Amino acid sequence: MSLPDLISPGRFIDSDAAPVIEFARAATAGLRGELETVLRLYRAVRDGIAYDPYVDFSDPANFHASGVLAARRGFCVGKSALLAAAARAIGVAARVGYADVRNHLTSPRLRAHFATDVFIWHSYADLQVEGRWVKATPAFDLALCSRVGLKPLDFDGRRDSLFHPFDREGRRHMEYLRDRGVFPDVPFAAIQSDFRAAYPGLMIGKALAGDFHAEATAG
Repeated sequence: MSLPDLISPGRFIDSDAAPVIEFARAATAGLRGELETVLRLYRAVRDGIAYDPYVDFSDPANFHASGVLAARRGFCVGKSALLAAAARAIGVAARVGYADVRNHLTSPRLRAHFATDVFIWHSYADLQVEGRWVKATPAFDLALCSRVGLKPLDFDGRRDSLFHPFDREGRRHMEYLRDRGVFPDVPFAAIQSDFRAAYPGLMIGKALAGDFHAEATAG
């Protein structure tokens, strides 16, 4: 994985898409330092793009940075791709990482379709900030965290920011089970193959009905 691959546009981390460039520039307007611009991008993606797993998991648009930006909503894979693409659009090297996790934030509808609380290929962005690689997880937006009683996941640009293991009430929230490593672009074919095997109830060619923000529960 060479540095040019982590600055150049990819198929899914499409940092050359005009809306992605505009989004990145608007979010960081007036800022100069790399650390400050990356922090602003993180908050813009975390809170400006609603976390919503009620999407069509077979549709490539939900894995493309530009597709998630256009929809203004997405799940962890698409939101992390958007953060990586926005970072590349302003000259910051970025890649995407994945892990299998046990997720204790879900909804009855989503749990029924997953038939498990283990989510494979959970995604985060890995950004090169001031010469160091740091992980940033922009999935759960502030509005959702406030509604279900989770601490919003902060990112200071210097330390890895992955999911807090407990919510405000001390209930277990997210457990990392398996590290799948980092990639220069979203490994769409591998994710699709594994999703079809693990979650046949989700891979139905359409989005789940409902409002995840209204239905989500923690614990």
